[in-house]
Order: sequence, then structure tokens, then C-alpha cells
Amino acid sequence: MTTPAPPGLVRPDTDPLPDPAPLAAGIGHVRRAVEYCAPAGYRPLQLDLYTPVGSATPPPVVLFVHGGGWRLGTRKVFCPTWRHWSPDPFHRLVGAGFAVASIDYRLSGEAVFPAQLHDARAAVRWLRARSGELGIDTDRIVAWGESAGAHLAALVGLTAGRGGEPDGDPVPAGAVLGVVDWYGPADLTTMGSQALPNAVARADAPDSRESLLLGASPAAAPERARAASPVSYVHPGAPPFHIAHGTEDRFVPAAQSRQLADALRAAGVPVELALIPGSDHMWIDAPDPDAILDAAVDFARRTTGA
Repeated sequence: MTTPAPPGLVRPDTDPLPDPAPLAAGIGHVRRAVEYCAPAGYRPLQLDLYTPVGSATPPPVVLFVHGGGWRLGTRKVFCPTWRHWSPDPFHRLVGAGFAVASIDYRLSGEAVFPAQLHDARAAVRWLRARSGELGIDTDRIVAWGESAGAHLAALVGLTAGRGGEPDGDPVPAGAVLGVVDWYGPADLTTMGSQALPNAVARADAPDSRESLLLGASPAAAPERARAASPVSYVHPGAPPFHIAHGTEDRFVPAAQSRQLADALRAAGVPVELALIPGSDHMWIDAPDPDAILDAAVDFARRTTGA
């Protein structure tokens, strides 16, 4: 029997799945626009599920969370500067043996934090509820995000089992095995002071992406900012992290990733930190984008035993 969702939240655990469409080169298939959650008063939330073919056992899962400053973006894009890659990163992950669930979530113009984290956790619950039907191994999930999506992926990894379900759902979302964090905000209370001199935006500005996420600027609402910061949830039992960040990032300072990596190491959590010289946000001007993706895929393989 399906456990009821909390008031105001509907999980379509028994809705018919859309028919799969084949991927290029016969590597797998994709189910697009699958509704995974319907928060009351908001649009239904959807994911695209890519799955490989030819696996002897159910494949591990990458839960991918898109970026866009929490105010825009789409599950259809893995990294904006790589949108014209062929094959694209989704296909490359499927070719590496992973299922990929790329999710949408409520944006800051629709709801303030922690709605976005609740949505990402709801996606994990939905995948686990239907794993047998989907033919995927949800005991082997890696949360992977870029920018704002990396912030949410980190929170998914760090909040599992920490004081109950923060969204009030009676069904635990459960832990993930690892987190890939590409240039994600880690501490909203320090982000403004760490900005580069040529920063495009500063987190403490009243109209910043971070202020829109919180409903107030981090400086004006420090407790709210701490509650939305991954560093606040670092603990010795956290999953391993692979963090990568461009040293010339004008949107999210690389000091954010250094700070998170330091906190993880201090807690005894395995962490890989790659600082990419000369690279701006979204891997603009990165010297070897393929190597950045390959390193993250290698981490996901080692973490899940793929």
C-alpha cells in the first residue's frame, strides 16, 4: 500500500508512465515529462528519465538538478554552455551505464526555500516508489547538480536522516551514495563577502538570486541563510563529495567550494575538490570541459560500483 503524502503534496505513485522514446545510437531510451510531484497550489513537477539498455542488473541513478539561480532553468539542459554537445551529457551518462533522472523544481518566483529542497527529495521518493517498474537501482543514487542545482544536490546528500523529514513527509527520502557539486553555493552567509572584484552579482544585494530564494537578503535574514546553506548540515556520516569549481567564477565564488570541502574534510567525509584555473561560471573558458565531465563520471562510477 502506498503511504499517503502529507497535506498539500501529491505523489503520482501509480499514474501510468509515458511511453519511452529511443535514444540515439540505441544506447537506451527516455521518458519525458513524467510527473513526480504535485504540490497543492503549484504547477505539477516533472522529470525526464533516461535509462540505458543491455544492463545485466538495474543501473545506478544520477539525480540531476539544473542550475539557473533558482529562478530559471530547465531539466532539459545539463549545462548551458554545453547545450550543443553531441552526444550531450545526458547521452554520455547513459552510455556510461547510468539512468539519469533530470528534474524540474519550484523556482524562486513560485516559492521560497525550502520548497526547492522538498521538491528534490520528493523526486527521490518517487524514483524509489517506482524503481521496480522503471528497472533502476535506487539504492545507488548520486545527486548531481550545477550552480543552484548543485546547492540543492548538496542539501539532498547532507540532510538525509537528519532529524526527520524536513518537509513533513512520512516516507523517508533516504540517503544518496554521493554528490557531484559543480560550482554550487555552500554558505549564503559568507557568499557576498567572498565575491570577486569583477563579480556579476553579490549575494547580499536585495535583488540577488540568493535574496529571491530566501525571501530576504542573507544579511537581513542570517538564520534563514544558514538554514539554506549546505555547510550547516555537514556531519561525519555524510556521503562523499566530488566538487569542481572555476577559479574565475563571477557568480558563485570558488571560495564557496573551498569552504564546503574544508568542512567536509574536518568531519571526516571523503571529498574531491577540483579548482579549474581560468574557468568562469558554467565552465566558460574551461581549458578541458571533457575532462571535467569525465572526472565526475569516474567519481559516480566509483561511488556506485557501476
